[in-house]
Amino acid sequence: MPSFGRRSLLVGGGLLLSACSRPLASASGTAEANLPIPPLLDARQQGQVINLRVQAGKTSFYPGRPSDTLGYNGSYLGPTLRVQRGDDVKLAVANSLSADTTVHWHGLLIPGELDGGPHQVIAPGATWRPTLPIRQPAATLFYHSHVHGLTAEQVYRGLAGVLLVTDEEERGLGLPSEYGIDDLPLVIQDRQFQDGRLVVPSGMMIAMQGRRGDTILVNGAPNPLAAVPTRLVRLRLVNGSNARIYDLSFSDRRSFHWIAAEGGLLERAVELQNLTLAPGQRAEVLVDFADGRTVSLVTGPDANASMMGMMGGAGMMGSRSGAAAHSPTITVLRFAPRPMAKSGARASAPDLLVPRVRPDPAKALRRRRLVLNMGMGGMMRSRGGMAMAINGKPFDMGRIDERVRLGDMEIWEVSGQMLNHPIHIHGVHFDVLRRGGERPDLLDQGARDTILVKEPVELLIRFDQPASTAPFMYHCHILEHEDSGMMGQFTVS
Repeated sequence: MPSFGRRSLLVGGGLLLSACSRPLASASGTAEANLPIPPLLDARQQGQVINLRVQAGKTSFYPGRPSDTLGYNGSYLGPTLRVQRGDDVKLAVANSLSADTTVHWHGLLIPGELDGGPHQVIAPGATWRPTLPIRQPAATLFYHSHVHGLTAEQVYRGLAGVLLVTDEEERGLGLPSEYGIDDLPLVIQDRQFQDGRLVVPSGMMIAMQGRRGDTILVNGAPNPLAAVPTRLVRLRLVNGSNARIYDLSFSDRRSFHWIAAEGGLLERAVELQNLTLAPGQRAEVLVDFADGRTVSLVTGPDANASMMGMMGGAGMMGSRSGAAAHSPTITVLRFAPRPMAKSGARASAPDLLVPRVRPDPAKALRRRRLVLNMGMGGMMRSRGGMAMAINGKPFDMGRIDERVRLGDMEIWEVSGQMLNHPIHIHGVHFDVLRRGGERPDLLDQGARDTILVKEPVELLIRFDQPASTAPFMYHCHILEHEDSGMMGQFTVS
């Protein structure tokens, strides 16, 4: 398991060991892997200074089977960073790898030169020192490598972590907020293993369909078991996979409440029984474990699985690819509720969350159209392999594809070829206006930064962050598509 260590919390002057750090016995009496909880680095407790080291290491996902991995301040993944709205946070990101890297603050609304995209390269031995102004509502964000051409491999090997923004409005709702107890960050990834060691698949089909694995990890652990209190629990779901789309539900079909999308809290809690989560997307849900029953979070088949089968590439997922792609449900994570000390959190999900002024589409000054190209007519040769494109043009670091005026509102219509593509736009939040010419789906609501498209989807975007000295990116968040050219860039000035 990853080297997060045994986390402890200082409560009331005493030392309280997290229930998630103790091995739990299964029904058969054998020890089961515990859910690792990433260390929490709170910017205010750190004097508004956070240090990250990008490093290589060894991680034993299975006992006695070390794998070569990458991580931030550890061998795989990174600590959870918590920042407060209104603060300015100084970051020092040291690169101890032998390759270039970057750190993109996925979902953070900051100027282009601070964004951590392909233009903010951190060379081996160098340290990047941005000061991040936090001016957005509470939300669950995501940080990860974004160096062009190596994003997919570096993220696959472990360069990702969770970034939490908090504010007074969120705290006033009384939501579960005991980190690692009733407020759990869950980074969900699929990875491929051979003899218990992580392998990095490659080849033309990987470039087309993205790296997919035969094993699901949560916070870097295969098949973990999480001890949770017998009360309302907040799950911060992060799809950290390179390409896999999850259809998440509970094994007993219990309902839960969706309370936040990528941009933060919704206006109202939405009761659901399943939730789709594409690469790069995040969602916060409230689950009631008061009945004390052990239950599993499971996923249905990848929404792209049938299309990949028609493309003849399902076998790229490894020796158990058929099971991973097409089985009715696969266990992601098991929960074992147990009585724990009561917290001050509310006992049931609130109906009303936070009011939000929705942008007015009538104020949009321009409409743009983006088509995420792949396959015949959209795929070009590049560096001896296959490249992809947006509007027929593969990514070029030296070319600005779109120029936007600061403060303007625009409508972008985005569609994808052959597969469902998660489109991520840096430096903005957007609202979904229409999907396939009709009203948005239930899961399209809220402020978003990443959305799944195939049919044309209209996005209403306001551009409030400058990007004149360094552009923002828009790209498919199937990371192999991004690396192969399905990315563009835009300035805001």
